[in-house]
Amino acid sequence: MILYFALQRFKKIFFWSVVFFFGSFFFSSCKITSQSQYFKNLQKDTTLTGFTPNNFESKIKKGDQLSITVTSLNPAEDILFNGATISGDASKSFTAGGNTVMQDGTVLLHRLGNVTAEGFTRKEFAVKLQKDLLAFLKEPIVKVAYLNHTITILGEVGKPQVFALQQEQISLIDALVLSGDITAIGKRNDVTIIRENGSEKQVKHINLEDNSVFSSAWYYLQPNDIVLVNADTDKYIKEEKRRKLQTNLSLAASGISLLLIILSRVVK
Repeated sequence: MILYFALQRFKKIFFWSVVFFFGSFFFSSCKITSQSQYFKNLQKDTTLTGFTPNNFESKIKKGDQLSITVTSLNPAEDILFNGATISGDASKSFTAGGNTVMQDGTVLLHRLGNVTAEGFTRKEFAVKLQKDLLAFLKEPIVKVAYLNHTITILGEVGKPQVFALQQEQISLIDALVLSGDITAIGKRNDVTIIRENGSEKQVKHINLEDNSVFSSAWYYLQPNDIVLVNADTDKYIKEEKRRKLQTNLSLAASGISLLLIILSRVVK
């Protein structure tokens, strides 16, 4: 009988202990914390000026992989230009990944042979090829695209990735959206961009909580840029503590429940 009453008292103590612990955990986890936001100082119904123009055009350089597409009123000839393999050194210029700009700055094309590409923009090179092809094709149209230009997104984003940059450039915001946006513990006020400039690496820290980013020369990413979203260490530590507390409470509750079941059976 004494053991029975002791067990009942233990159950009450256990019940209120569980209520206390889980209640404390619930209210602490529901505490409202300040979240980082994009463009905190952006006023309502306003007009921003001084944008960085989206008119950057990169120059073709040695080692670039180019997709060169030719269309004209001579379909049979078009096939030769778009998929031809030429004897000799053609394998050094045309590969399954496109036309490689060789070390002398040229690409090897059907009919035209070695054509200088280095130093031209895509549009300029397309215009040059269209003029050169007039001797062989009727009303040729040439499209040139890069196959080796990429953007790398690392760190606290939903989907770290390397994606192809099909246009000349892309805004930092668009690149982050394509990568699943910044996570809850990512620092919007400290996004790092690493950019190649010849033999140098330029590093820039961007604050996306400030709308002045729109006028920054780094707002538009350039080919082969690396974007690193740093983690907020304080947020990370708090989140880890919360998870550990939740796990420990669950284990403690499970252990005590098992003990009560064993004691109940012993009393019976």
